[in-house]
Amino acid sequence: MKNFSIIGVAGYIAPRHLKAIKDTGNNLVSAYDKNDSVGIMDSFFPKASFFTEQELFDRHNSKLKDKGDKIDYVSICTPNYLHDAHTRYGLRLGADVICEKPVVLNPWNIDALTKIEEETGHHAYTILQLRLHEAIIALKKKVDEGPKDKIYDIDLTYITSRGYWYYASWKGDVRKSGGIATNIGVHFYDMLSWIFGEVKKNIVHVSSHDRVAGYLEFEKARVRYFLSINAETLPENAVEGEKRTYRTIMIDGNEFEFSQGFTELHTKSYERILAGEGFRIGEARRCIDIVYQIRNAQPIGLKGDYHPMARLECTSHPFGWKE
Repeated sequence: MKNFSIIGVAGYIAPRHLKAIKDTGNNLVSAYDKNDSVGIMDSFFPKASFFTEQELFDRHNSKLKDKGDKIDYVSICTPNYLHDAHTRYGLRLGADVICEKPVVLNPWNIDALTKIEEETGHHAYTILQLRLHEAIIALKKKVDEGPKDKIYDIDLTYITSRGYWYYASWKGDVRKSGGIATNIGVHFYDMLSWIFGEVKKNIVHVSSHDRVAGYLEFEKARVRYFLSINAETLPENAVEGEKRTYRTIMIDGNEFEFSQGFTELHTKSYERILAGEGFRIGEARRCIDIVYQIRNAQPIGLKGDYHPMARLECTSHPFGWKE
């Protein structure tokens, strides 16, 4: 049984990590979050120590280490812009780290963290769960075993509706979240680069507070993408239960179905990490490069080969902010 600690236990993604720790037969000994709405811990680890102040959390973890009851893994579920700092903390505490995606916001942060890995002798892993999805594994196998010179034509559409709260939270601040492409799309870009190879072109057609559309050319694919958090962009038949979500990938005119099979992917990620087969942070470099370039690109407008939904009118910001 390994000892775990979680930073950001009140966050949206934390329950998946709590479940993964429990499902793999391990123990949560400490947790930290500035927000004290953490009743979810009762369902998993009611005896874990919880702190709302980083200094007291650090003191507690250091005392455990001094007693020989050290923390083996630190799981990071905090806002995107804090991942780098919290990964550094976990490594210097003497633990391995499991960090939610995106592992960092800028490509050079990976280089700095790699140096800290070397200094401490500990490893930082990231969650790239789509690589563990059975349908996506099968697609990669098909591409790898297919004609070497084939170039696939792909349309990626992902709309996940968010209310006005989004803009008031850290997610609505591009400096903290990295913007739409990073916040809701980084795992798709990782999947595409994992399957179709190095990026040759990265063009942004439209980028605003609620959507981004562009064109990515990989070694083996031409990809038009449209990502949005605006419910007004949803197709009429797109509602999934109470979550107004639409996710589709068209490959050479045929829909690639992978809407099921997501519920256990964090547990699978933990199982691989505990077996020494997890995805190290360096493996996220391609997708971090992609979203960094998208975030800093100058949109060219509706020119060239763009996603059809890029033509949808962009409504004004709900708070009246100017783009």
